[in-house]
Amino acid sequence: MERLEGHKARKRFGQNFLHDEHWIRRIAAAVDARPGQSIIEIGPGQAALTRELIAAAGAIRAVEIDRDLAAWLRAQFPNGELTLVEADALTLNWRELASDGPIRVVGNLPYNISSPLLFHLMEAADAVLDQHFMLQREVVDRMVAAPGSKTYGRLSVMLQWRYRMVKLFDVPPGAFTPAPKVVSSVVRMIPKKPEEVPSVDFALFSSVVANAFGQRRKTLRNALSQLLSQQDIESAGVNPAARAETLRLDEFVALAEKAATLGVKPVTAGAAPE
Repeated sequence: MERLEGHKARKRFGQNFLHDEHWIRRIAAAVDARPGQSIIEIGPGQAALTRELIAAAGAIRAVEIDRDLAAWLRAQFPNGELTLVEADALTLNWRELASDGPIRVVGNLPYNISSPLLFHLMEAADAVLDQHFMLQREVVDRMVAAPGSKTYGRLSVMLQWRYRMVKLFDVPPGAFTPAPKVVSSVVRMIPKKPEEVPSVDFALFSSVVANAFGQRRKTLRNALSQLLSQQDIESAGVNPAARAETLRLDEFVALAEKAATLGVKPVTAGAAPE
């Protein structure tokens, strides 16, 4: 496996390069790329997974922010197998990248931007077939957490509103260079069909969820006091004495719907009412 000699992983880009052949093949098998599919890899790095994806799909696109790596990647794949988008994945218009049809997104996401990037990609979820990401295990556990668990929180609710997700397997630190201090996990995210996504004012829904989890020990009666009264919460079919981590997705949706019928405006978690 060819590598870019002398290139040091850059902390500002959160780079940890996958090098273990076993884990590379296992991730590629989970993605199961096929010819003709529109696949976009975020952060191809030193092309460990990229080569496997190209071997299976014939050609892919990749988003790389590191100029040195981008130049090296172009030299590695000169025959149109890899189309590079030299940019920050956080600022890309992902819907534009899917202008020719639905895309499949794959990536070993930098830990420092994982949550913002997941929310950014959500804006184009209806143009995505699926997403396979390697992230810090702690983040994946939060993404797939069920109500009542210690890891269930804002990230769980917001992503589960839009995606069906399953944690596939863990990847040890030794599979990377440099080895991170944490275990990684691979997650599969499949956007729900439009008719399966609960219809709700997204900004208001986001505000309800953020405020509910803003101070986990508070009951909903207190945590949502800037948005809904105790009577409002009760009329939405939710127990005002409950805490956020016990609520199901449909209960958060019901609270957001109640707030919408009352003409409530989104409030930033922790902010004083106007």
